[in-house]
Amino acid sequence: MEIGSIILTIVGLSLFEIINSVDNAVINAEVLGHVGPKARRWFLVWGIFIAVFLMRGLLPWFIIYFTNPSLGFIGALTATFSADPAIAASIEESAPVLLVGAAVFLIFLFLHWLFLEPKTYGLHTERFFEKQGVWFYAFVSIILATIVWYSLKRNPLMAFSAVIGSCAFFITHGFKQNAEKVEHDMIHDKGRMSDISKLIYLEVIDATFSIDGVLGSFAFTFSIILILIGNGIGALVVRKLTISNIESVKKYKYLKNGAMYSILFLGVLMLLESFGREIPGFVAPIVTIGVLGYFFYKSKRELKE
Repeated sequence: MEIGSIILTIVGLSLFEIINSVDNAVINAEVLGHVGPKARRWFLVWGIFIAVFLMRGLLPWFIIYFTNPSLGFIGALTATFSADPAIAASIEESAPVLLVGAAVFLIFLFLHWLFLEPKTYGLHTERFFEKQGVWFYAFVSIILATIVWYSLKRNPLMAFSAVIGSCAFFITHGFKQNAEKVEHDMIHDKGRMSDISKLIYLEVIDATFSIDGVLGSFAFTFSIILILIGNGIGALVVRKLTISNIESVKKYKYLKNGAMYSILFLGVLMLLESFGREIPGFVAPIVTIGVLGYFFYKSKRELKE
């Protein structure tokens, strides 16, 4: 990869991770306001290690290895920087399987937000879709059935991956719903949870929220090193905002919209790639930066008004 492409990829990954993690940062900030100074320090030091290296590093590394076991664990780490044509062929062959599952997860995530979740309306169409929330499950079922049908014609593993992506969405969605209830209980000291219990729970929630960013990162690159750098920078910024400036971030009320539309576009790009469409590497970061920039500008303009 050229240096310009590398920088663009890292910037896109970092921005996507930051905006996509705003909800997680708000939960963390609320809970950390009810723990002691020692627990906060632990969250900043060891929590960063867990968030950056274990989740944003090991998880994508494991996914690449799982879809390319012939590369070996070290080969999966360095595959995108290797000049070996056999390694390149292995990555290219397994890419559709990985991409279609991640695409289903991200598209379902966007549709759930669009149809069912309360939101600040950033576009006029959002109000219409929210009123049609009863159709969400029918809609995603038809989308999944269609993707599986066409995947079976190309590669049965793609169809299986699409089903796995759907399962992953509903499992993580269940965790997120439960997180809201537990967060409320922790803040109001129901059950009198210890600081250690609260920190452990925060790490579990962070792991759940990080799946969105990790799967979305494959729209940018298959390089584990670049994913670790880009997502790691984003995770560090989010941790800093969690501690010092989350209230200012919450004022930009359309950031969530930007994150969700970025997720939609990345999911669609990955779906197209999985079915053989050639998408230039610069498209994902440019689209992400453009979408996030638009909703940030919209938020800032309304804040001034």
